[in-house]
Amino acid sequence: MAPEYKATRDVVLSRVPEQEEERTVSLKNAAAIYDLLSITLGRRGQYIMLSECLERAMKFAFGEFHLWYQVALSMVACGKSAYAVSLLRECVKLRPSDPTVPLMAAKVCIGSLHWLEEAERFAMMVISLGEEAGEFLPKGYLALGLTYSLQATDATLKSKQDELHRKALQTLERAQQLAPGDPQVILYVSLQLALVRQISSAMEQLQEALKVCRDDAHALHLLALLFSAQKHHQHALDVVNMAITEHPENFNLMFTKVKLEQVLKGPEEALVTCRQMLRLWQTLYSFSQLGGLEKDGSLGEGLTMKKQSGMHLTLPDAHDADSGSRRASSIAASRLEEAMSELTVPSSVLKQGPMQLWTTLEQIWLQAAELFMEQQHLKEAGFCIQEAAGLFPTSHSVLYMRGRLAEVKGNLEEAKQLYKEALTVNPDGVCIMHSLGLMLSRLGHKSLAQKVLRDAVERQSTCHEAWQGLGEVLQAQGQNEAAVDCFLTALELEASSPVLPFSIIPREL
Repeated sequence: MAPEYKATRDVVLSRVPEQEEERTVSLKNAAAIYDLLSITLGRRGQYIMLSECLERAMKFAFGEFHLWYQVALSMVACGKSAYAVSLLRECVKLRPSDPTVPLMAAKVCIGSLHWLEEAERFAMMVISLGEEAGEFLPKGYLALGLTYSLQATDATLKSKQDELHRKALQTLERAQQLAPGDPQVILYVSLQLALVRQISSAMEQLQEALKVCRDDAHALHLLALLFSAQKHHQHALDVVNMAITEHPENFNLMFTKVKLEQVLKGPEEALVTCRQMLRLWQTLYSFSQLGGLEKDGSLGEGLTMKKQSGMHLTLPDAHDADSGSRRASSIAASRLEEAMSELTVPSSVLKQGPMQLWTTLEQIWLQAAELFMEQQHLKEAGFCIQEAAGLFPTSHSVLYMRGRLAEVKGNLEEAKQLYKEALTVNPDGVCIMHSLGLMLSRLGHKSLAQKVLRDAVERQSTCHEAWQGLGEVLQAQGQNEAAVDCFLTALELEASSPVLPFSIIPREL
C-alpha cells in the first residue's frame, strides 16, 4: 500500500541524539497512518492483512507501546493467540501501570488458549495494581475467579476441585462487591453457584443479572439449565425457544433445546431440531466460504443467503412423514444411499473455514445418532456416526458413540474395546468411564468395574449416573451398605442435575 510504503520509507531509524526530534515526528506520522489502516482494514475484517502491515512496522517500534499494542490486538483478531500473548507480555513491560494490557492477555489465555496458569498471573497483575487499576480492578478479580473456576473443572481430584471452586466463588464475590451492578460479574457468580449445585442461590443471582441484560444469550441459557435442574422442563424449553428467537445462530442453545425436547416430547421431536441445526450449519458454512464471517463478523446477512457450497446435509428419515409408520428396509436403504451421496464431503472441502464449525457438525451428527438409538433405529444411527467419523475419525466422542451403538446391538466385547479406546484419547471422560464401568460389570469384571466407576466419581463428583453405576456394582459384590450410600448420593445429585452440564456455559471475559 502506497501510504504504508511512504510511512515506512520516511521513518528515521537512527537513535542518535541529533536526530531525536526528526525521529519523533516521523514515528508520529507513521503511527497515524497505521491507525488509519487499522480502522479501514478492521472495518472490512481484513485482520490478516492488517497484522502483516503492522508486523512490518515493528522494525522501528522499539519502545513504542502504541505500535506493539496494535500488533498484539491484530494478532488476537486474526486468531494468532499464542503470538498475541507474547506481544502483550512486552506491552506489559513497556507500560506496567496500564491494567488493560494484562486484562487483554488474561482474556486470550482464558478463551482460545486455555492457558490457565498464565491467565492467573495476568489477572494477579491487575489486582496487584490495587486502586491504580480503577474501574478495571473488578475485571481483574473476575478474570481470576474465572481462572479458578476453569481450573476446578480441569482438576482430577475432588479435594482440589472443592478448593478451587471455593476460591473461585470468593474471588467472584469480591468482584461483585467492587462492581455490584455489573451483569457479567453477577452472571458468573450465578454460574459458579450452579456449578457447586447451589441452585436456589444461583437463581437469585441470575434474576439480578437478567434485570440488566434481559436478552443476553448466556444468561438465558443458564436460566434454562437452572429450570431444568429444578425439573421445570417446560419452563426451561420456553426460555430456550425465546433465547433462540433472539440468537438464532447459537448452537449451544439448540443443543439444550434438543435435550429438553428429548425429555419432554421424545426423540422424534428432538430430531426435527437436529435437522434445523444441520440447515443452519449449512448456511453458516456457505457464508464462511464466501468470506462473510471475515468481512463483517455478522451472521445476520448470512442467514438470509441461499447460495449453496456444494455440500448438502440432511438426516436420514426413519419414519414416513404422513403415516408415521416404519419404512420398509429396502426403502430406508435406498434413502440412506441417496443421503450418503448428497452428504459426501470432498477432501478438498473438508476442514476449510473455522474449526469450530466442524466440531459443531460432529456434535450434531452424534446427537442425532443418540436420538436414533433411543428409537432403536440402529441403521440410521450408524449412518450418523459414520458421518461424524468422516470429520474426526479418532475423536473420543465418535469412539464413545460407536461403543454405545455396539452395546445396543449386543456386541459387548466390541463395545468394551471402543470405550477403552475413547478413554485412551480422553482419560478424563466421565461419561466414557461410566459406560465402560457398566460394561465391565456386565462382562463379569466387577472389581475392575468398581475401580473405573470410583475414578469417574472422583473426577466429577456431581455425576449422578456414575454414582448410580457404582452403587449397582457394589450391590452385585455384596457391599450393600456402601451401595446404599452411593444410591442416596445419586438420588440427591439427580434432584439438582440439569439436562446438560452447567459447564457448557462459556466462561470468558
